Amino acid sequence: MMNRLFVVRKPIFRSSNGYMNHLKWKYNTKKIGFSGTLDPFATGCLIVATGQYTKLFNYLDKTPKTYHATIWLGASSPTLDIEQITQIKEIKPFPKEQIEQTLASFIGELTYYPPQFCAKKVDGIASYKNARDGKSTALKPIASSIYNISLLNYNHPFVHFEATVSEGTYIRSLGELIAHKLGVDGALSSLERLKEGRFIFEYEKALDPLDFISLPRNEYLGGIEDVELGEKLSVDNFTNKNDGTYLVLTPNFFSIIEIFDKEINYKINRMPLFKDKTNV
Repeated sequence: MMNRLFVVRKPIFRSSNGYMNHLKWKYNTKKIGFSGTLDPFATGCLIVATGQYTKLFNYLDKTPKTYHATIWLGASSPTLDIEQITQIKEIKPFPKEQIEQTLASFIGELTYYPPQFCAKKVDGIASYKNARDGKSTALKPIASSIYNISLLNYNHPFVHFEATVSEGTYIRSLGELIAHKLGVDGALSSLERLKEGRFIFEYEKALDPLDFISLPRNEYLGGIEDVELGEKLSVDNFTNKNDGTYLVLTPNFFSIIEIFDKEINYKINRMPLFKDKTNV
């Protein structure tokens, strides 16, 4: 089984799940997964893994995320994007300075409701499924960090901006909030994810997972084969005996273990090391 970690550029108007079928064929693999769903109308950076590397998503450094987005001022859409535009109102242009000030006002912590067309589940039903049936889902507010946001271009009625945000931020909701602060409706007409942490699109180059996992390393002083075979380990044989989650390397594999109250728990075991950094 091929173990590969890489970044693809998801094309527009294809779901993230649907695009996996193309990648399965391209890389001749049955086991494939991705992290951080992009909406069908969105494009850009999508982290993909095959084989055993699909187990690593929770441990990869994927934040902050940077996006380019365009708000269509005056456009109304229940999906908050161009997939379901229901009305377009002609509005007067804003001074560029007002647009810049409005964008800057969102830097910091932001609490808001996710869009109804999202994958969050309530009572086992995804919100977007209810929304398609004309039903509303009682979603709970979420918090996001907006680290930076700046105007790239304003060509009325389109506001093109760049935002660097925490993981889990809904840029569609951010766009709606920006428009509402200007006193108008708005929907995203484009969305591109540029990067997730240090992950960027490099023509699907194979990546070494250890370059993107920032867990502290711990050394096991007992038998290497005990770690590789997933045997019960003693905390006394580790150089760092403190509670925490650690990366443990052996000549051919790496493991992620948790030390808690002097007990060892394997989070991931016998993960093959990346060997060929020239493999693209």
